[in-house]
Amino acid sequence: MTQTSSCSGISFKSQALYLIVYITRYLDLFWTFGDSLYNTVFKLLFLGSSGYTIYLMTTKFKPTHDPNLDTFRVQYLLGGSAVLAILFPYKWTFYEITWAFSIWLESVAILPQLFLLQRTGEAETITTHYLFALGSYRALYIPNWIYRYFGEGHWEPISVLAGIVQTLLYSDFFWIYYTKVLKGKKFALPV
Repeated sequence: MTQTSSCSGISFKSQALYLIVYITRYLDLFWTFGDSLYNTVFKLLFLGSSGYTIYLMTTKFKPTHDPNLDTFRVQYLLGGSAVLAILFPYKWTFYEITWAFSIWLESVAILPQLFLLQRTGEAETITTHYLFALGSYRALYIPNWIYRYFGEGHWEPISVLAGIVQTLLYSDFFWIYYTKVLKGKKFALPV
């Protein structure tokens, strides 16, 4: 955004949902601060970069964002994630429910961005690379889950199911990314 001086083509709603994801997931910073310097630093980086992105989109680059295109109704994503978190947490504690909420919400937080892409029909190359990185991040969790299940006997059904949902949501985008962007063409949705 800072290089192009624009947030055009980026969904403010998706960015806000990701900030909510990180806030609710990293509430444990209040009682585990310092347990692991690595974890603490990366949690703070996720929170800080998401907050900074929201700040830029609401101040410096606000004129370049078109709210008429970013119209996905996020209340359904928030409500559905809350219901799933309340019904299916690992334990019925405040932290476990907020953690489960963050996992469910992260699985669908990209929908406003994908909806925005569908409405505009095309995207800048940097935006498509960003979306590919977000989708790849989650898809790469799948080998990790397989390793942890067979190597450590560890199984997290909420993370696995939400990750599969998120990867499936990206599948169409991945195909268009592969057939267009990786072959040097402009990202444009088929008509």
